Amino acid sequence: MAKVAVVTLGCPKNQVDSEIIKGLLCENGYKEEAEPSLADIIVVNTCGFIEDAKQESIDTLFQMIEYKKKGNCRLLVATGCLSQRYGKELMKEIPEIDVMLGTTSFPDIVKSINHSLQGKRELKIQSPDIGISEGMPRRRGEILHYGYLRIAEGCDNHCSYCIIPKLRGGYRSRREEDIVDEAGFLVSGNAKEIILIAQDTTGYGRDLYGERRLPLLLSRLCGIEKLEWLRLLYCYPEGITKELLDTIKQQDKICNYLDIPIQHVSDKVLKLMNRRTSALEMERLLAQAKEHIPQLVLRSTIIVGFPGESREDFEKVLALVRKGYFDRLGVFTYSREEDTPAFNMKNQVSSQLAAERKEILMLEQQKISLRKNHSKVGREFRVIVDGQDNNLYCGRTYGDAPDIDNTVLFTSDARLNKGDFVMVRMEHGLEYDLIGSVVE
Repeated sequence: MAKVAVVTLGCPKNQVDSEIIKGLLCENGYKEEAEPSLADIIVVNTCGFIEDAKQESIDTLFQMIEYKKKGNCRLLVATGCLSQRYGKELMKEIPEIDVMLGTTSFPDIVKSINHSLQGKRELKIQSPDIGISEGMPRRRGEILHYGYLRIAEGCDNHCSYCIIPKLRGGYRSRREEDIVDEAGFLVSGNAKEIILIAQDTTGYGRDLYGERRLPLLLSRLCGIEKLEWLRLLYCYPEGITKELLDTIKQQDKICNYLDIPIQHVSDKVLKLMNRRTSALEMERLLAQAKEHIPQLVLRSTIIVGFPGESREDFEKVLALVRKGYFDRLGVFTYSREEDTPAFNMKNQVSSQLAAERKEILMLEQQKISLRKNHSKVGREFRVIVDGQDNNLYCGRTYGDAPDIDNTVLFTSDARLNKGDFVMVRMEHGLEYDLIGSVVE
């Protein structure tokens, strides 16, 4: 029985693909191995979104090649976004790669590995718009108390800096019934929290049903027994309606949390980015959302250093950040990606200046985050347990998505397990983390 290790890079959408890959392999007689150095077959699920992600994927492939040269590895498989984007070039430049699969061809991984074990290198890159079959097996890892649930694939927004539509295809909503069935599968496997993902979750249903149906989907998912938390990521501003805000407010299982990637607040830059929201509309939305749901936690992402971004444009972003709408904020420097409209734009901003602007925003947000955390000291919050580190447990409030947001570190006299919910009194607030103890 050949042992297979799957190394996952990139976003939660890749995590879901990797779980399907492991499910397919284990269903067909392969054994999962957590440690790549011990595996007979290594699968690297790559990311190709921005330059840093591409470099990480290349570096990881070469790390795995060392196991092929000196370890147990007999077969190296590359799949995911980098493979979709540069599959032919990678197969030519890196002969140690035996199988190359794209974002829609990974379901054929078992067949491709079997061919390769017979001495045939396999390259299979298909159109990113090809539909992926429903009902494929998912093999979860050690983290079972939360799970990502993809409600749509691809994107139709065509932001000028983004390569995703060419890697993942056009927007394709999944059927509501299939989503609910998969949510039930996750909950039956002990998931207490389900995190909805898509390139644009608020666009759900418009292609399949002729209208945005995220609120209806949310209400149906809330009917799943034993589901505790339902969280939304990647909500485009123009898709956040009053109906959606009402649904979040009314349904107790939906976390009062919204991830709204605004990217910028200069109308000039937004237009160059091919974003569909103006700065005025954006700020009005943020204010209305906070007013409508007083306990709402807002996360956002901003790109600095976009071509043509002037000092005045950047100052507008800084001014908005200082207003404190965002509880969580990720700042990225613009990555110049070939095959995107922004690649050939004039007035490219230097990487040094972009890095300086990122640092300014992050330091400003750090002060805001510290202030917000200080305001939580002395209060009690419901926390989901993620694990234990020495004498401290770690977990998250409703305002924290795993891996990207803040952490709560706390003590407990009773033994706790991953996925348990406890009330924690906050005793100290740091820049990003909270420290407390379980309320007896």
